[in-house]
Amino acid sequence: MERKMIHGLRVINRGVALAVGFGLLACAAFVLLDIIMRQTGASLGGTEEIAGYAMALATSWGMSYTLLELGHVRIDLLRSRFQSFGRALLDVFSMIVMSGVIITIAIKAWPVLERSLTMGSRANTPLETPLAWVQLPWFAGWVWFAVMSCLTTLAALSLLIKRRFEDSEAMVGAFAEQETLQ
Repeated sequence: MERKMIHGLRVINRGVALAVGFGLLACAAFVLLDIIMRQTGASLGGTEEIAGYAMALATSWGMSYTLLELGHVRIDLLRSRFQSFGRALLDVFSMIVMSGVIITIAIKAWPVLERSLTMGSRANTPLETPLAWVQLPWFAGWVWFAVMSCLTTLAALSLLIKRRFEDSEAMVGAFAEQETLQ
């Protein structure tokens, strides 16, 4: 059951990652076009602002993909000294801590968006972008990451309770010698 859920989440997040990747490519093309136009004395304007928005969105949405593709950095100095149960226990503990941090980020991001929605805030730039247009998908990305982190943690915890330590290790990406769950 846990494997099937993680596989489904990976499929969804690969689609999200592709959408984010195409967005970054479009942003890069926009910046490149602006650079070329500057050589002729013209400019599209706002490329720095739009690139900054693109990076914020790519970060918030890309984190869940990175989590499920086992790409987050880990320091396994202490963990490597334990047997399978101890490693799985430390893995689940680290996932619980990460989930707590990500939930906190998502909770703290809401007042930023709420204030922009309430006040109709706009960027103090020539584009005067309505901030909610950027902050809403940014906030949604953090919420999505929090949900993915919690679901992954619960799946790894379920496997730990079932004494399937190697599967739990593989699910949270901390045991490099094993294949990742497909």
